[in-house]
Amino acid sequence: MGANDQTSERLSPEQALQQGRWVKLICGASNQDLPAIADLCAVFTAAGVHCIDVAADPAVVRAAREGLDWAAARWERRPWLMVSLSDGSDVHFRKAWFDPSRCPAACRRPCERICPAEAIPSRQGIDQQRCYGCGRCVPACPFGLIEARDHRLLPEQVIPLLQVMDPDAVEIHTSPAHDQAFFSLVKQLAAQGVRLRRLAVSCGLEGHGLDQAHLARTLWQRYACLRAEGFSPLWQLDGRPMSGDVGAGTARSAVELWRGIRALAPPGPLQLAGGTNSATVQQLDPHERPAGIAFGGSARRLLMPLLKEAQNRGQSLRDWPDGWESGLAAVQQLVTPWLERPC
Repeated sequence: MGANDQTSERLSPEQALQQGRWVKLICGASNQDLPAIADLCAVFTAAGVHCIDVAADPAVVRAAREGLDWAAARWERRPWLMVSLSDGSDVHFRKAWFDPSRCPAACRRPCERICPAEAIPSRQGIDQQRCYGCGRCVPACPFGLIEARDHRLLPEQVIPLLQVMDPDAVEIHTSPAHDQAFFSLVKQLAAQGVRLRRLAVSCGLEGHGLDQAHLARTLWQRYACLRAEGFSPLWQLDGRPMSGDVGAGTARSAVELWRGIRALAPPGPLQLAGGTNSATVQQLDPHERPAGIAFGGSARRLLMPLLKEAQNRGQSLRDWPDGWESGLAAVQQLVTPWLERPC
């Protein structure tokens, strides 16, 4: 069960951010498929990522730590464990839902075909364990039966859970409409002594009615708050949310957003996300140095067939040598070009 031992992979997360080689896996803020999370974390840790981003849920965090512990025992590397929060309604914190009894018998179920997570079994409703909230099924339903339901923590739930979960980092998904909610959440984190290596802020243009100048102003407001409370920022630019498995066009969107914001953004590492996939690195000129990249749907989709096969075999991917090797090879093709970017 070998893993790539390139020198660049042995960089600490902080060193990787400074050198533009940071790689993060987004497990999906709504994803509750616990065995899959443990396997995802193990495979991507073995491949050399620097951060694993999971839902703010104790069961999900335990599953992630299981995968991290398993990989750390074999390769002596441990990425940061990051927990995602939202300061208000957000596309990353939702799940699809519909009542299958209302689905007409003659419907051809385009929702099944379009779902990248295979979360809509034949003639059934949404599998809540598989759904990660991309929202593609909502407009696909010809009868308008599918809706997106909020799936996030209430403000009063956040601090007690973080104290139990003890993550290395927290990411807050935000928008300009949530100024006061963001400031309040950060002040609560500081007042309760939540210690973090980084406090990441995720925001983009889509869904917020922003232009690049307005986005930059929003980030500067967040920066002033973070520095006043003693947190070190990490900026995640969400180019095309929940769309990384669509194609190269989304990869260009993420890079173009970074190019437009980098001269306007506040101090701190500026990372690509939202629509990122294997084509993203090819969109950058050799001299361009974003701090790194977060892979979400495209990364999870790489392993989905193997995770399903392992489940059918009644074992984890970690306990299936041939499946593990195939999965690790696929993940390394996605991750290694970022780990080996020249300084």
